[in-house]
Amino acid sequence: MSMLLQMKDVCKEFPGVKALDNVQLELRAGEVHALLGENGAGKSTLIKVLGGIYAMDQGQILIDGKEVQIHSVEDARKNGISIIHQELMMVPHLSIAENIFLGQENAKNGIINLKKQELRAQNLLDNFGLDVDAGTLLGELTIAQQQMVEIVRAVSFGAKIIVMDEPTSSLSNKEVDILFETVENLKKKNIGIIYISHRMSELDVIADRVTVLRDGKYIATLDIAEASKEKLVSLMVGRELSSYYTKTNTASDEVILEVENLCDGKRVKSVSFDLRKGEILGFAGLVGAGRTETFQSIFGLSKKVSGKVTLDGKEIEFHSPIQAMEAGIGLVPEDRKKIGIFPAQSVRFNMTIGVLGQFLKNLRFDRKREIAMTQEYIDKMETKVSSMEQVISSLSGGNQQKVIIGRWLLAANRILILDEPTRGVDVVAKSEIYEIMNNLAAQGMAIVMISSELPELINMSDRVVVMSHGVSTGILQRDELDQEKIMMLATMEPDA
Repeated sequence: MSMLLQMKDVCKEFPGVKALDNVQLELRAGEVHALLGENGAGKSTLIKVLGGIYAMDQGQILIDGKEVQIHSVEDARKNGISIIHQELMMVPHLSIAENIFLGQENAKNGIINLKKQELRAQNLLDNFGLDVDAGTLLGELTIAQQQMVEIVRAVSFGAKIIVMDEPTSSLSNKEVDILFETVENLKKKNIGIIYISHRMSELDVIADRVTVLRDGKYIATLDIAEASKEKLVSLMVGRELSSYYTKTNTASDEVILEVENLCDGKRVKSVSFDLRKGEILGFAGLVGAGRTETFQSIFGLSKKVSGKVTLDGKEIEFHSPIQAMEAGIGLVPEDRKKIGIFPAQSVRFNMTIGVLGQFLKNLRFDRKREIAMTQEYIDKMETKVSSMEQVISSLSGGNQQKVIIGRWLLAANRILILDEPTRGVDVVAKSEIYEIMNNLAAQGMAIVMISSELPELINMSDRVVVMSHGVSTGILQRDELDQEKIMMLATMEPDA
């Protein structure tokens, strides 16, 4: 395979921080090259240099052996570089065709021939096996379909280098398979793909080589055949992770919460389970199974239509999250960026916003106590911050997640519901979150972990409830947990 891209000795410095320090990256035509590193390792900065968002301070970029200058996004596009970001950069209220040709419309006398544009777009969609109408509004598609449209868009303007940033983070297993088929088709067209993912299990399936960055420096490039998970983790963190999954606690037999035939009249049809003190109870299922909606109903975010929820032997129904919090229940949401954090606010603000009433006494706000509690939970979570007044959006994904967990621990002392707790965080932060969960369970807290990652469900759960089409289809004990059994229950068609 010919060498498509070479980035040599790339340096980039921000005030007080050397983000890239002589970093190297090579990409061959028709190759999937994974780029790994902890949050803060320099992956995003390197990709932004390649995409023309940042100008490098020093170094070279060669495409097909010739040095190029990339000072803008337009320069990157002219050189055949396209970046598919984790948050898709498209316009939901425009059609698929309009999104594909956005910025490259073929207008005559200032008028765009929409029919001709739709026909061109439909041909592209058909070539990629995407069974959608080019005139459909983009916002009507699933996330996976929108992602495929963005890939089609990249190919439409002649991209020969495509960067995929966490492309599977919001996809079901079936949608991941479709994406991987598309990637194989791109490889056959000699398109080179730089693939960024925290899901190390994907690399054996999709990647040809992998490059590891650490602390803004190039560490190593390996063929995927010699890149074991243990070796990659060691290269990423500069040491061996003694225990990736921490699961030492055993749950008690004391039932705290019992749910019988819960139904919300929409996605949740019939869910039954119990939750025990000191237990980590996993919830598995494909996207759309109703796991998140089950706990939104229990937590008071949506209405329960039928069924029974019992807390400490007493039947309850929360009409608002405040009632759930007063009962000692917390919920860390799935989408940290949209509904978890206040991005422009400080770590302190984000940690205490849900419990400000705790710091009011005689109509006076006890700022000293708020600061003390914030610091206590920063220390408990081992959150890496320069100060509690640091803006939360400047933290890594893993540290943002620790702040949100800390917020809910301030509000809840009985049950903690974690919805996709390690999505979008690096391997070290994942390990630290698992340790936090284990320690909380050891202190008697009951934990619900909704997760799409089967390895963490299998390694961290005492039991796993599996859901399919809004119905709980089975509960597996720890010694029964394996991927095949979980997937059989997750794909089961419940009785009508």
